[in-house]
Amino acid sequence: MTVKIGQRIKSFQVVDESLRPAETDAGQLPPVQLDETLQRPEMLVGATYKIKSPLFEHALYVTINDILLNAGTRFEQRRPFEIFINSKGMEHFQWIVALTRIMSAVFRKGGDCTFLVEELKAVFDPRGGYLKKGGIYMPSIVAEIGAVLERHLIAIGLLRGHAPDEAQRRYLAEKRAAYEASQGAAALEPGEGFPPGAQRCGQCHTQAVVQLEGCTTCLNCGHSKCG
Repeated sequence: MTVKIGQRIKSFQVVDESLRPAETDAGQLPPVQLDETLQRPEMLVGATYKIKSPLFEHALYVTINDILLNAGTRFEQRRPFEIFINSKGMEHFQWIVALTRIMSAVFRKGGDCTFLVEELKAVFDPRGGYLKKGGIYMPSIVAEIGAVLERHLIAIGLLRGHAPDEAQRRYLAEKRAAYEASQGAAALEPGEGFPPGAQRCGQCHTQAVVQLEGCTTCLNCGHSKCG
């Protein structure tokens, strides 16, 4: 699916069955769809994610609650219904409350909410971003909230993950082994992501680009440039 927002075109795989025409058996009611008329049940299921950023003194806790539609039928589907962000620190209270209310309203409106992921991940902090453990670059705290939402949508089946396939994994393993052999194992930090001194990749924004055989190669996504 391709969604055009402003001057940016975002392409990702959406697996939201509610975006497809409903198929019902003869004599049966059509499946319930999520829209603004649907009342909040007394109990929702969800998950809470912890964000620890150097931009904040205290951790943020992002809770996304889901509604289960058409339970026990072939149309059963889990959709995000509301989001809350909590922290001990109150210095960013206003914009956090505003963001969660807007996102929750988009969730409850129904239809495709996956565009929120790319919109949030495209927000850059003018003070500069930060690196998470493993060398993953986050351009802002809002972008990390977008990454949390993406992780949740993948978990409930609305988005497909971007993990490399078997051939890509073998290729990256070979490149990493070649780099380790050229640098010596003592130069690496096992279990801490990518080699120290690696540069940030312009494709996947991970600090995993090394110089190998005259080419810059990303050990995370495989992007390479020679010359």
